[in-house]
Amino acid sequence: MSEMEAGARGTRPTAWVDGRLVAADEPALLVGDRGFQLGDGLFETLRVRRGVAIEIGLHLARLREGLGIMAIPMPLSDAELAAGIAAVVAADSLLDAAARITVSRGAPSDRGLLPAGWRTLVPTVVIQARPHVPVTADVLARGVRAVIATGRRDPAHPLASVKTTSRVDHVHAKLEAERAGADDAITLTVDGHVAEATAANVGLLVGKRLVTPPLAAGILAGTTREWLLRPEGASALGLVAVEAWITPDDLVAADEVWLCSSVAGFQALVALDGAPIGGGVPGPWAARLRAAREAWIVATSGG
Repeated sequence: MSEMEAGARGTRPTAWVDGRLVAADEPALLVGDRGFQLGDGLFETLRVRRGVAIEIGLHLARLREGLGIMAIPMPLSDAELAAGIAAVVAADSLLDAAARITVSRGAPSDRGLLPAGWRTLVPTVVIQARPHVPVTADVLARGVRAVIATGRRDPAHPLASVKTTSRVDHVHAKLEAERAGADDAITLTVDGHVAEATAANVGLLVGKRLVTPPLAAGILAGTTREWLLRPEGASALGLVAVEAWITPDDLVAADEVWLCSSVAGFQALVALDGAPIGGGVPGPWAARLRAAREAWIVATSGG
């Protein structure tokens, strides 16, 4: 897109759709697209700071793994996807952004779960970016209050850890939280272990031991969670990070509990189903982890 086109578009957001930049508030997809019709697609959301897509390799590897499970071909290389992200961020002049890559199976000419010719469908690839809006100081000071979702996660389900565009179960859990006057919901496995929040991984701290559920709990392999387990994460702060099965009682009894995601970072969980955690106020480690992660992002993006 030329500078003239970008200027004429002004503050209207831009999207990258199948290799072309379009106005994000204008129609750009066919009504028969499987992502719209059936939620038949996957997505990834990541931070982009000063033009650097943070942990893009991890995000694209997770995306490709999920596409393989769903037998959706990826028509673009990692370099082309990275270029698409860069194009959208540049078009909207974003210094710090949250970018999303969405891939659907495409738009068949016939209906059905697997219509004739589904193997030769051309997938739809959309890239969007929005300004990164940090969690407000008020929310960080107050902490997050959650309820236990009524839905249960089956770790044996083949799509338990795949980030599909069909997130209606997460939406339902968030609705339950809102109706209860809470901020978020924690999903449990079918046998009552903690899985994850609606859009974040979960962890707890007892002393200097930091525990997060294993991937076997059917959770998303979050990139911030993975950073926590790497040498530059928890251990750099003097904590011992481990993966282990945990229960709601473990959360309530912990010194601190946190939620983490690639865009929102770390937030303290201060209550679960009305029971206070850590005295019902954010402890010091959620803020330290948040600051350490942000400092790592700044360093990774070149300052």
